[in-house]
Amino acid sequence: MSLIAERLNRISPSQTMAITGKARALKAAGRDIISLSVGEPDFDTPANVKAAAIAAIEAGDTKYTDVPGTPALRRAVAASFKRDHGIDYKPEEIMVSTGGKQVIFNCMLATLDPGDEVIIPTPCWVSYPDIVSLAEGTPVLVATGQNSGFKMSAEALEAAITPRTKWLMLNNPCNPTGAAYNAAEIRALTEVLMRHPHVWVFTDDIYNKLAYDGFRPATIVEVEPRLRDRTVTMNGVSKAYAMTGWRIGFCGAPVEMVKAMDKLQGQSTSNATSIAQAAAVEALNGPQESIGVMVAAYQQRRDLVVRMLGEAKGMTCNTPEGAFYVFPSLHGCIGKTSRSGKLIETDEDFVATLLEEEGVAAVHGSAFMFPGYMRVSYATDTEKLTEACRRIQHFCAGLT
Repeated sequence: MSLIAERLNRISPSQTMAITGKARALKAAGRDIISLSVGEPDFDTPANVKAAAIAAIEAGDTKYTDVPGTPALRRAVAASFKRDHGIDYKPEEIMVSTGGKQVIFNCMLATLDPGDEVIIPTPCWVSYPDIVSLAEGTPVLVATGQNSGFKMSAEALEAAITPRTKWLMLNNPCNPTGAAYNAAEIRALTEVLMRHPHVWVFTDDIYNKLAYDGFRPATIVEVEPRLRDRTVTMNGVSKAYAMTGWRIGFCGAPVEMVKAMDKLQGQSTSNATSIAQAAAVEALNGPQESIGVMVAAYQQRRDLVVRMLGEAKGMTCNTPEGAFYVFPSLHGCIGKTSRSGKLIETDEDFVATLLEEEGVAAVHGSAFMFPGYMRVSYATDTEKLTEACRRIQHFCAGLT
């Protein structure tokens, strides 16, 4: 009898974490490594947020809280949904978890039965299919394309829906592509969803404050309020407030859905850390200027990376609307041989050889269910980005 449960065979270790770990190990061994694989801001958490956490500690705010979050944080989250998207959620319709990933996990585990299908546009974040599979659901991967800006069309959504469809999972802006949907593009999807009342929507808006050139990502319930009773709107403080390690994610959802996630979380992790919750209240309610500073810096970095990767031999690169990633095509590099004699047969070969020969860590597109591409994070300083892109150009120029 095997010690390890069969359900673990349905999933794989996080490939983004694996590459980041390998880059750290090489750096610790003395290699000159520039990592563009990590998906977190390089900015520090704002000072007012850190001060709120310190104040919470000093005030003895270090006990258990209600499983779905403190009243103060649930009110702050509800206010942020109203302020950002005009959605009226009551505090009892808010669920706070230990990061956005736990919100997704709770939601899928609480609702999926064996054979239930979840539509996921690809490229997609690495964890979506595995979370669905672990919850005994069936991921239905719907490929987008570079020519469509990596956005799913209404026609593709319509074609993917079956009687077994339980959820559409939409990430806007998207990790790994940075593609974002505006209100008109969301409207086209909601028109399909209105024709299929058995389909729920999970919208992951964790990057929605990181958008460029005046672009404004829209969200499902904002565009079509009639979908409110079958939509989970997820967000958090990790990306917009540079608080990845604080582990606070949250969602707005119908009370029945919140109660189900509350029940599940109550038997797993219970509440998110009380101190991090106090910090998140300040992040949401306090000054918001730090977001604008980050967005301005990210936009400059995005433009630099898109330009330099677009100049790399064999690569083409879209200009993303949001997040802090670009997702260039490697199709002009596949099938060639590197300077050291390594044959580049796949996108995974490309990123492995790039790390080995040039000391630049990126994530292969296959990790995001989309081979032939790679994800590059520009959440690092301009000097390192410039040097990393120069190394990528040098690597591509040497492929024959």
